[in-house]
Amino acid sequence: MYCAAVFTSHRMKPSRSEFIPVRNLQYHIRHWGNDDAPALFMLHGWMDVSASFQFLVDALQRDWHVIAPDWRGFGLTDYAESGYWHPDYLADLEAILDRYAPAQAVNLLGHSLGANVAGIYAGVRPRRITKLILLEGFGRPAMTPEEAPQRYATWLDELCSVPLLRPYRSQEAVAARLQKNNPRLTKERAMFLAEHWASPDERGNWVLRADARHKLTNPVLYRIEEVLACWRAITAPVLWVEAECSELLPRFGTPDQIRTELDRRIAQLANAAILKVPDAGHMVQHDQPEILARAIDAFLA
Repeated sequence: MYCAAVFTSHRMKPSRSEFIPVRNLQYHIRHWGNDDAPALFMLHGWMDVSASFQFLVDALQRDWHVIAPDWRGFGLTDYAESGYWHPDYLADLEAILDRYAPAQAVNLLGHSLGANVAGIYAGVRPRRITKLILLEGFGRPAMTPEEAPQRYATWLDELCSVPLLRPYRSQEAVAARLQKNNPRLTKERAMFLAEHWASPDERGNWVLRADARHKLTNPVLYRIEEVLACWRAITAPVLWVEAECSELLPRFGTPDQIRTELDRRIAQLANAAILKVPDAGHMVQHDQPEILARAIDAFLA
């Protein structure tokens, strides 16, 4: 089923919404471009939605059929009663690819959480990926087994009181919050994102389109060596994109420690080109969509 989309600017490329069954959930899929154009799948990050790619899509010069889901528990996709576990994203992605590109290799782009899913999937199913684009998809800092007891205990404690997501008094207040998180966002872009990131409730407050259970501590440790084993199995060319001012990189330590660890991870990819985007934070597709689009068009040519 397709639905019309609403936009705040005539300069934006129009998209359409489709709702499909994916593993017992109703999934929202956003499409840009003609169905007969080459397909480019885009996967958004944590606490985000598919509309996040609007500015990047606007800047692409080649004709693409961009296919971008709202992950389970985000945007207009159903919430998962059983909670949110990383392998489910892989299975959801495979079901979506099977629907839109059965038995075909595809071009796949992911940002943040979406990039981590895309990178693992590309190693698990190397024949399904033609080219892979990872936006800020460097993963998380390594965890140690000693962290496990406390993480399990924290998770059990949090199950008794699921955190609430803060409501906002208006769309403008949501936009202001987005601009506080990212001062590079213009008011126009922030307002556009706000109407997809949140929606008004019956009291007139704007609430995030996200399941609050995404905020629960994940009791399963992040095992970077397993992730890197998947990366070593990737056969597709990879475009690795780092933002010059990424807010996430300081978690890896000092500048020297950051570079050492990122270089170690990149080295696991057999065929990687590196793009460092100036004057951009973690939401690089918002901050420098034109730079990113030129690189993507060239990489996929």
